[in-house]
Amino acid sequence: MKNAGVGIGLIAGIIFVIWMGTGFFIVQEGQQAVITQFGKYKSTVGAGFNWRLPYPIERHELVFVTQIRSADVGRDSIIKSTGLRESAMLTEDENIVEIKFAVQYRLSDARAWLFESKNPSEAVVQAAETAVREVVGKMRMDTALAEERDQIAPRVRTLMQAILDRYKVGVEVVGINLQQGGVRPPEQVQASFDDVLKAGQERERAKNEAQAYANDVIPRAVGSASRLNEEAAAYKARIVAQAQGDAQRFSAILAEYQKSPQVTRDRMYLEAMQQIYGNVTKVLVESRQGSNLLYLPLDRIMQSVAAGGTALEGASTGSAATPAAPVTPSSTFSNDPRARDSNRTRDRESR
Repeated sequence: MKNAGVGIGLIAGIIFVIWMGTGFFIVQEGQQAVITQFGKYKSTVGAGFNWRLPYPIERHELVFVTQIRSADVGRDSIIKSTGLRESAMLTEDENIVEIKFAVQYRLSDARAWLFESKNPSEAVVQAAETAVREVVGKMRMDTALAEERDQIAPRVRTLMQAILDRYKVGVEVVGINLQQGGVRPPEQVQASFDDVLKAGQERERAKNEAQAYANDVIPRAVGSASRLNEEAAAYKARIVAQAQGDAQRFSAILAEYQKSPQVTRDRMYLEAMQQIYGNVTKVLVESRQGSNLLYLPLDRIMQSVAAGGTALEGASTGSAATPAAPVTPSSTFSNDPRARDSNRTRDRESR
């Protein structure tokens, strides 16, 4: 009996050791283990080799916390009471749009995911539907389809995260991805809204072309204005300097005139005549003296001399210049008035 008792105790000890050994478990990377004691939450452990009291005292449940999960929102199933799809939503201006998107999330609290919600996956979908309906309900249809379409996803994500945190679901929303054609009007008015979108695109294109034209014209206009301002300033400076110079010259001449009026007057007259007749090719002949004078076509002579000088400059060094032909008088002046008239007539004809 004593040996039998020792054997039973040894067997019981072995069984106890084996039973205690069942409490060891391994948690993989990216997982968390939630330990419960008699069905009540006790603790959460991370990755590694862990131990708990054997079943049925304690249990553990492994949860993937780094895995990205996804849920689709906006199904095409028809609601019998309304005749619309589940993705249909009402806008601020009482129009209907259909929105489809996918929610990507991961677990931030394994305990909350397991114990705070009866069906956490369904809670995520309901929170997403609530958030998107609230966001779209505060937008007009035109802005939801075009102008503020890109703002729907971040607004839904922010509001959805606030709802999930308030209900302690233990979920972190990673992103909201609108599906292809995720925001669209009902099929009955799809063609009309396509025309509206095309018109909006044409308007943006026209605005961009106008802006490009303005960017091209305005700098050139500014440059032209600057150039005109500079030219006006230069002209002003030149005129002012010229006027000041004329005034100073007049003051100097006035001082000389006050000293000797007759000499200054004669000098000014001679300078004026020199300036006037300096480039004149005509010759004035006084015929009242009663002497016969020859009329010389000095203008032609000067032109021929100038042409001859140019030809001489262009000729080679060894060539000889051809002597100019003598000039023959074209007419004579006499004291007879009739003769002078005939001479003048011949002069005009020869000219």
